Amino acid sequence: MPLFGSPASTTTTTTEPSDLTKKWSDSFGGLATRCLQLIVVLVVAIGIVYAAATLSVVTIPVLLALIIASAMHPVVSWLRRHRVPSILATLAVLIGVLVVLGLVGWLIVVAVISQWPDLQKSALRGFDQLQDFASTLPISIDQSQIDDAVKGIQDFVTSSQFGSGALAGASATANFLTGLVLMIVVLFFFLKDGPRIWEFLLRPFTGARYDRARRVGDRVVQTLGGYVRGTATVAAVDAVGIGVGIAIVGVPLALPLAVVVFITAFIPIVGATAAGILAALVALVALGPVQALIVVGIVVLVNQLEGNLLQPVLMGKTLKLHGLVILIGLTAGTVLAGITGAIISVPLLAAAWGAIQVWDGPDQPARPWRQKRVETAEAR
Repeated sequence: MPLFGSPASTTTTTTEPSDLTKKWSDSFGGLATRCLQLIVVLVVAIGIVYAAATLSVVTIPVLLALIIASAMHPVVSWLRRHRVPSILATLAVLIGVLVVLGLVGWLIVVAVISQWPDLQKSALRGFDQLQDFASTLPISIDQSQIDDAVKGIQDFVTSSQFGSGALAGASATANFLTGLVLMIVVLFFFLKDGPRIWEFLLRPFTGARYDRARRVGDRVVQTLGGYVRGTATVAAVDAVGIGVGIAIVGVPLALPLAVVVFITAFIPIVGATAAGILAALVALVALGPVQALIVVGIVVLVNQLEGNLLQPVLMGKTLKLHGLVILIGLTAGTVLAGITGAIISVPLLAAAWGAIQVWDGPDQPARPWRQKRVETAEAR
C-alpha cells in the first residue's frame, strides 16, 4: 500500500486513432482538407461578387466615391492643416471634382452638337465611297444586297425590339442618375469623415490585428490615390497630344475625341487603343485613308511617349501588376459592370496587391507571397 501523503499512482491510457482520423491525417486527407477549404473560400467569394453585381447601383457608386476620395485626400488634408474649416475644405474639394466631371460631359455634348451636321455629311460621303470600293472587290456585292442590309437596319429601328431597347436605355439612365446622386453624397462623407469612418470600422480589432488593419487601410488609400492622380496626369497628356494632333490634321470632332481619349486612358492597355481606333475611323470617314494613317501615327507616337516616359515616372510603384493580371481584371470587370467595371477593376486589383505587400509588416508581404528563394526565369 502507498504511504500516507505519497502521490497516487496514475495509469496512462493511449488511445489509438480511429480509422477515420487516419484517413484524414495522411497526404490525401490533407489534400482533401485543403480542397474543401478552397471550395468554401470560392463559394464565399462568388457570393460576395454576386451580391455586389446585383446591388451594382449601390456598390459601384461607393467604390467610385472611395477611389475619388483617396485621390483627393491629400488636398483635403492640406487645406485642414492650413486652418481651413473641415466643412469648407470638404465642400471646396467636392465642388472642384463635380466641376471637372461636369466640364468633361459638357465638352463632349457641346462639341458633338456643334459639329454633328458636318460629321453626318462626311459619314454619308464615306458610305458612298465604301459602296464604290465594295463594287471593285473580287467578290460580287450587288446593289440589291446593299439595299437589303439598309432595309434590315431600318426595319430594326422601327421595330418593337428597338423600342424595348430604348425603354431599357431609359431605365439605365434612371439608374445612372440614381448612382450619380448616391456617389456624390457618399463622396462628401468620405472626404469629410473618411478617417473617422475607418476608425469606426476598426473597433472590433485590437493588438496586432488592429495594426495590420491600419497598415492595409493606409496602403489601400495610398495606392488608389496614387493610381488616380498618376493616371489622370497621363490621360491629360494623352488627350492634349492626340487632340492637338488630330486638330492639326483637320479631323472633325477633335475636342470630343480628345475628351474620349482622356476617359479611355483610365482603362490600361486597351483604352488608348480603342480611342486611337475611334479617332482613325472618324478621320477615315471624314477625310480619307491618308489622314487616317496620319492619325494612327499620332496615336502610336503619343502612346509610346506615355508607356516609356510618363507611366514609369508618374505611376512609379503604384501599379506593379503583370499585364496578364491587368487583362484578366479588365475582362472580369467589364463582364460584371461594363465600362465602369473596366475602369475600377485595375485600381482595385492594385489596392488588393498593395494590401498583400504590407500584410505582416510595413515591408513584409503575406507569408504565401514572400520570396523564399532566388527566383530565376530563364528562357528554355
